[in-house]
Amino acid sequence: MSESTQPHQQANNLWSSRMAFILAAAGSAVGLGNIWKFPYITGENGGGAFVLVYLACIFLIGVPVLVAETMIGRKGGQSPVATMRTLTKTEGTAKGWRAIGWNGVIASFLVLSFYAVIGGWALVYIGKAAAGLFTGADAEAIGGQFGGLLANPWELLLWHSVFMVIVVFIVGRGIRSGLEKAVNMLMPLLFLLLVAMVIYAMNSGSFGRAVSFMFSPDFSKLTTTGVLTALGHAAFTLSIGIGVLMAYGSYLPKTVNIARTAMTIAVVDTSVALLAGLAIFPLVFANGLEPGAGPGLIFVTLPLAFGQMSGGALFGTIFFALLLVAAITSAISMLEPVVEWLEEHKGVSRAKSALGGGLAIWFIGIGTVLSFNVWDSVHPLGFIPFFEEKTVFDLLDFLVSNMMMPLGGLAIALFAGWAMKREGLPAEIGLEGIAYKAFMFVLRYVTPAGIAVVFLYNLI
Repeated sequence: MSESTQPHQQANNLWSSRMAFILAAAGSAVGLGNIWKFPYITGENGGGAFVLVYLACIFLIGVPVLVAETMIGRKGGQSPVATMRTLTKTEGTAKGWRAIGWNGVIASFLVLSFYAVIGGWALVYIGKAAAGLFTGADAEAIGGQFGGLLANPWELLLWHSVFMVIVVFIVGRGIRSGLEKAVNMLMPLLFLLLVAMVIYAMNSGSFGRAVSFMFSPDFSKLTTTGVLTALGHAAFTLSIGIGVLMAYGSYLPKTVNIARTAMTIAVVDTSVALLAGLAIFPLVFANGLEPGAGPGLIFVTLPLAFGQMSGGALFGTIFFALLLVAAITSAISMLEPVVEWLEEHKGVSRAKSALGGGLAIWFIGIGTVLSFNVWDSVHPLGFIPFFEEKTVFDLLDFLVSNMMMPLGGLAIALFAGWAMKREGLPAEIGLEGIAYKAFMFVLRYVTPAGIAVVFLYNLI
């Protein structure tokens, strides 16, 4: 076996500490889903009761798969593809399980192709807020700014390109010089910006109403759709099922307790989502706006709020800088499985792997850029019922979010829970006795059932 295909045993190929891995994995989990999606789906589903169900789902669905995927990655010590090829041999399982590795690499590749486009929106909005373009603007003007951005393919392509350059530069520098240095700087910055936004929101006059909205459960507002939405978001907010945690786990020293570390990551990820809600909802309520504004909450509703408030230009800039930081920490993790695979299987240097993988992802992302303007009436699978109105972006999002991610998470839970040998597994995970038995029960029965429900619901 050549050096390029051996497990990551060299010191410079490992995270320098448990905290470095926590920051990296938490950075992967903390992304647009926390700052953008969680607040608006909470608003759409009535607040407190939805939050309570979401928290329960995080620890019953998300954490077990997070533990399992990280454990698989460390045990294999290679890219997701090579790890699954190795483990199917050492664990004596069917070769079909190797599809988990390929699913992860392809899913992370496709996710980043459209994620980078939305990350570019955050770059644009930092400039808009700093230039005071929201100040005094009415709803029509704010909506016009967002609509104008989406209608301009060249502007979208420019910022999509800038975002990808940032991601490729960080990942190309390696584990310690690139990924680790980036998260050591970006994650504290993210929390600093988030706390600043919460303090600003506390002075809006509607902070108490926001706290009540988020933490006083009213189950009469919770529908079956709301429960399934909470289940789905909890299952996938931790970046499970797309090879990221398997790739990051391959760089994790054997001395790190995976179970304890996974709980810390889940707490950090959930805290960011809740703090984002506490930063956003007071501003929404203070300006008489609608908390259930949907995806437009961040790019239309909030700019309108910033435009009407004292200090809105400054704190609008801070907020979109926060959104950008969250997007970058997730994006670098999505490129890592692709780069790791290219390094191992193509014998290409890390810098060239990052550049080649990044260029391919950038090119696929052009389809998403054009989906909002030139190709907005192009429906590649329009001849199939249900897909007749889906653009290139819609298809990519549906394929990854509704198919590849849930199937990847389900397969990981089943592989770790049923197919792998039990010998040495408690020590590998970092649990023993009753705690290990309880964890395995949840992983083998509760987690797969929850993911299967989400998968079937998304399809139906």
